[in-house]
Amino acid sequence: MKSGLGFKRNLFVLAVAVSMMGPAVAPSTAADEPIRIGAFFALSGPASTIGTPTKLVAQLVVDKINKQGGIRNRPIELAFGDTESDPTKALMEAKRLVEKSKVVALIGPTRTDEGMAVKPYIEENARIPIVMTIGGDPVIAGGKFGPFKWTFKTPQRTQVAVKKTYDYLRSQKIEKVALITASDGFGKDGLIQLEQLAPEYGIQITAKEVFAATDTDMTPQLLKIKDSGAQAVICWTIGPAGARVARNVKQLGISFPLIQCHGQPDPKYIELAGDAAEGSIMPSTKLMVVDQLPDTDPQKAVIKEFIELYQAAGYDKQYPINTHSGYAWDAIYLLSNSMRQVGTDPEALRTAIENTKGYVGVSGIYSLTPEDHNGLGTDSMVMVKVEKGKWVLLHP
Repeated sequence: MKSGLGFKRNLFVLAVAVSMMGPAVAPSTAADEPIRIGAFFALSGPASTIGTPTKLVAQLVVDKINKQGGIRNRPIELAFGDTESDPTKALMEAKRLVEKSKVVALIGPTRTDEGMAVKPYIEENARIPIVMTIGGDPVIAGGKFGPFKWTFKTPQRTQVAVKKTYDYLRSQKIEKVALITASDGFGKDGLIQLEQLAPEYGIQITAKEVFAATDTDMTPQLLKIKDSGAQAVICWTIGPAGARVARNVKQLGISFPLIQCHGQPDPKYIELAGDAAEGSIMPSTKLMVVDQLPDTDPQKAVIKEFIELYQAAGYDKQYPINTHSGYAWDAIYLLSNSMRQVGTDPEALRTAIENTKGYVGVSGIYSLTPEDHNGLGTDSMVMVKVEKGKWVLLHP
């Protein structure tokens, strides 16, 4: 009987203690909170055809990661921003995402000029990792372009694309080329690399012409190129301007090859250029010719998974897969793989990204170093040619 009374007395004491603690509330832990990443792209303006599908891919891969348990049992949450294809707006959005949305890292923006506008703020003020999805080299070039401690990027360096192009031309015994480049940051970066690397590959530049990306007719520049003694013409631009150059080349009856840059492997290029796209040659990610890759290529399975998810979401109906499509996938994975290792502390996360080795992505196999915040070489690219409206693998 005494033991029964003791048991009841203990229950009473426990009940009083619980009542004094107030209503039961599940403790809040970091494991319950999402990891917020800023994702800002050109969702409007001239580069929106690249920026909008990049946003869709970013959400696609985040959904995939979250379904698999997130990062250390925490879901990823994307906070989006629209750069409007404008450098000033890109900077404003970066500041908003960092200071208002309190993101732990960023991916984006879309154009080189936007990236250069954002970079000083990231390096000097925000000091959180950003994985850019832009083509130009200056954001991670160092020297006169400033430090890049916190800045990374997933598209191949311009230098890598130029080396791949020149390697192909050398294999074809083409020694004289003419250049026609856009006047924006991406075009200027291409011109610098094309000029600097030409002697290494025995290339002689016979003419250099420039156009604005908004120009509708490049005939005057191409007339000079036609009579320059070139054996090929290299065009360095992204977006519709490349297709306009192709049409002008055909109209002028220029018979030597047109080589586009790594920003043009896109069904939109073939659509806009029409018959003039036929025969165009360019460096590309392997994404555009995945079915032509050998089964031994480690990227093949990753690329096929990406394509299956992209098509299952229905994105390909409005935004057919192009060479830009995988950049956000790789940016998110570079971040998430590093977060799995070290969490979200800015310095630890930055260091982990910088030490990434052998990550097999859509756009290449990434191995970064403190000196190289991209981590891709020429083996991440292939040379492709437009034949009968299709992409054909030329030069692995």
